[in-house]
Amino acid sequence: MILRTVTNPVLFGLALFVLAACGEQSGQGANGESTDQKPLVTVNLNPFPSTYMPLASTTTLVENATILDGVGGLIENGSILLQDGKVAAVGQNLSAPDGTIVIDGTGKWVTPGIIDNHSHLGVYPSPNVGAHQEGNEMTAANTAQVWAEHSVWPQDPGFHRALAGGVTTLQILPGSANLFGGRSVTVKNVPGRTIQDMKFPGAPYGLKMACGENPKRVYGEKGGPATRMGNVAGYRQTWADAHAYKQSWDDYAAKHEKGEDPKPPKRDLKMDTLAGVLSGDILVHMHCYRADDMATMLDVMAEFDYKIGTFHHAVESYKIADKLAEADICSAMWADWWGFKMEAYDGIRENVPFVHAAGACAIVHSDSSIGVQRLNQEAAKALFDGNAVGLGISKAEAWTWLSYNPAKSLGVEDETGSLEVGKAADVVLWDGDPFSVYTQAEKVFVDGAQLYDRLDPDGWPVSDFELGQIGEGDDK
Repeated sequence: MILRTVTNPVLFGLALFVLAACGEQSGQGANGESTDQKPLVTVNLNPFPSTYMPLASTTTLVENATILDGVGGLIENGSILLQDGKVAAVGQNLSAPDGTIVIDGTGKWVTPGIIDNHSHLGVYPSPNVGAHQEGNEMTAANTAQVWAEHSVWPQDPGFHRALAGGVTTLQILPGSANLFGGRSVTVKNVPGRTIQDMKFPGAPYGLKMACGENPKRVYGEKGGPATRMGNVAGYRQTWADAHAYKQSWDDYAAKHEKGEDPKPPKRDLKMDTLAGVLSGDILVHMHCYRADDMATMLDVMAEFDYKIGTFHHAVESYKIADKLAEADICSAMWADWWGFKMEAYDGIRENVPFVHAAGACAIVHSDSSIGVQRLNQEAAKALFDGNAVGLGISKAEAWTWLSYNPAKSLGVEDETGSLEVGKAADVVLWDGDPFSVYTQAEKVFVDGAQLYDRLDPDGWPVSDFELGQIGEGDDK
């Protein structure tokens, strides 16, 4: 299969080596005989590789804390050891090597870092001015060729504000104006000069899609779609075209393998992304509010044999939570946003816990530069509302909505999202119960490096736009 995203840098380098070798040997057969077969043409699907390097870290032990492990477990009087950027041990009465920084966590809580799987930081950065509106390529209903990372401004002060709220990983998405809005990017919440310095190594790309009101509102007077039925027709035709594109590359590779000299297909950047979805390498993140729309998309998914990973906003997921559980599709939801447009009208505050209780993958997301700063409080509201109707969900279970489940949604659950030995030391030390409005993140670690300390304001980064400017005649 030609159109596959190579995310492992070693394998990617190997692929380039093989291509180079093919190029060197063109014109010569296996036995040294002359041949006119041209080398196999392939598509580089990783032209903007991550340059992320973990920051320096020091072996750290937090002891005597209440620990939520992110996968439903709670440890009282627990300890966690962070070493070489990983979770080295978690339990009780842990010992640590000489030179370890020891933090007394008495009265404090430790959790995995929060993962916001729906953010527009960097593509709608602060300050909120027109020149900074980079999230929606509203030029066609299908803009699958655009990549959000090419709009992300790494110096958006919103990233540090999110870090102060315990957020260690984010997915930056394009907006929701289009049926196919383009690729998302998953980032580590670390300072970076370029977006590639922040890119989560090996994280799959996402494809942002949108259903319902937004595409028909934006394109109703621009040639369509203008209705929900127009939306669905647009998805179906596009996926049919994507299958044909993928097949053309498959056929080309098969003919080349037989020793023929076929002409390679014409490159199409939109179809590269869609073929990546069909190959299972790119994850679909779909903006969808109403249950009937989500059910329709399940049928489209089945017709064209691709996988929707997550419905975002998903205000009515509670109505079809059993179907979502059966299909293994996550729902990324707000705790209580509703009613701001007609398709958001039938929201209920028990949405998140009802999805969880049905055995489906429930996530609390932000979609907001403000909400991302207090996602722990959003989860607390959803937990309270669920337990008020008798669901009996524990705090340890509820934290999965903020860490493990969004990690699963982004395809990085083997690397982060829980405090399990060997995973990244993406960790938050809270000064109290994180489900309390009075609690704040005290220290935040990404890959074991302490990037935020609430008690050390001098260590906080400050944006140029927050500093302001010195005017002419002002004191220097």
